[in-house]
This record gives sequence, C-alpha cells and structure tokens, in this order.
Amino acid sequence: MDVRDWGTFLLPYEQTVEELKVKFKTMRAELKKREEYAPIEFVTGRVKKISSILDKAKRLGVAMEDLETGIEDIAGIRIMCQFVEDIRRVAEYIRGRKDLTVLYEKDYITNYKESGYRSFHMIIEYPVQTAVGQKKVLAEIQIRTLAMNFWATIEHSLNYKYRDKLPGEMKERLKIAAEAAFVLDNEMSSIREEILESQKTFEDDSNLVSKTLGAIHQLYFYHLISEAIDAQRRFNEIWESRNLSAMKDLLDEVKGLLRSAKKGEDMETTDGL
Repeated sequence: MDVRDWGTFLLPYEQTVEELKVKFKTMRAELKKREEYAPIEFVTGRVKKISSILDKAKRLGVAMEDLETGIEDIAGIRIMCQFVEDIRRVAEYIRGRKDLTVLYEKDYITNYKESGYRSFHMIIEYPVQTAVGQKKVLAEIQIRTLAMNFWATIEHSLNYKYRDKLPGEMKERLKIAAEAAFVLDNEMSSIREEILESQKTFEDDSNLVSKTLGAIHQLYFYHLISEAIDAQRRFNEIWESRNLSAMKDLLDEVKGLLRSAKKGEDMETTDGL
C-alpha cells in the first residue's frame, strides 16, 4: 500500500506547471509585440489528479517508487493555436529554449491515433528550484489547434464515462467528428492570410478607439473642459458612422491640444523659477 505524502510529492509538479504557464504566456506577449501575430492562442496547465496517476501507473505497470520517471505527464501544459501551421512553429520555439530540455516528441498530427486523436506532444525535463534545492521534473507539453482540443476534450470525457471501453458506435461517431475537425483545420489554413488580416484590422481599430478615448480623457486633466466635451461629441458621431479615417483625424487633433497644453504648462513652470 502506498503511504507517500502526496501533497509534498506533487509540489514540484505544481511549481513546474505554474512557471511554464507564465513563461509561455510571456512568449506569446513578446511574439505579438515583435511580429504583430503570436502562434500561441492561449496556454493552460494542470497537475494530474492522484487517482489518474494511480490508474496510469497500473495500466503501464509502473511501480510506486518509479512514478517520477515512469509517468511523464504528471505535469502537463497545453498550448492552443489557431492554425495547424502554428503548431510546428511553437514546437521550434520550445526546442530552442535554454531553460528546459526536450527529451523526445510524439507527432500525433502526421501519425494520428486510430481513435482520430490529433496533437503534438513534447516530453521535457524542467529544472525547478525548490526549498530543498533543484529538482528536475518531467512534464508533457501538448500543442494543438482549437478544433483538435475541442475533439480531444469530448473524447476524454466520454472515455472517463465508459472507463475506456467506448461502445463501437460511439467510436465510429468520434472518428467521423475527428475527420470533421481535421477538415475544419484545413479550411481555416486555406484562408489563413484573410483571417489574420481581418484580426489585425479589428485589433488596430480597437486600439484606435482606446487611444482616442484615452486622449479625450486627458483633456480634463489640463482643464480643457469645453474641448473635451466637444471631442467626446464628435467621437460619438464618428463611432456611429464607423468612420475610422475621421477617428484618426480626431485623435491627431486631440493630441495637438494636449501638446499645446503641456507646452504651456512647462513654460509656466519655467517662468516661476
């Protein structure tokens, strides 16, 4: 009977998951700033439940004293991408990192499972600094599209319900659904450039609106009350017509007012010295 302290045993895995989530989210933010597009859509992570660890150990014939080396996905990170092409790119970024070691990879996209499961797995070794020193932890990184993840989540739930003994009809329906998800991914890839262009336009427009409202708000700071009220009125009219060219002109005008106000404030400060 296993009498280990599971709370203590899982601590390094919990730390691994939290640190890797932060690092990959930071990678996403940096890529977005550098290239205006990040292949990472979002990142999640989890530590395997004790019951799942025990089930997997039994299934694989892993002894309790060998869990740290025998079960490679106690710590799990999932990276979601919009397009299949992004998966290879993210994997390449991970291979190039110096803060972890990729031990091996499992390509279930090219060589998808008989069930229809598709995903790209990387087994890594990650060094965590614990209170009692450094510990190298095995973790699994899964990289997949949103469509692949939707299918895998449903399949996992059904397998849990049926204790990995899915009825034949259910298996066939899941295979058909997996093919449909694959077709969806291919269709999205075929219009990838149009999708990215639309997303960039939407983001640029959103930023323009935010910048304009922020600039109008600053007018109140310089006591330009009538100017702020007038700018807000014009903003409302422009927003109704979705005239983004006029929005840019308004932003430039408000920035001009702010520059003049700031210049006047600096001159008053200089005169008072």
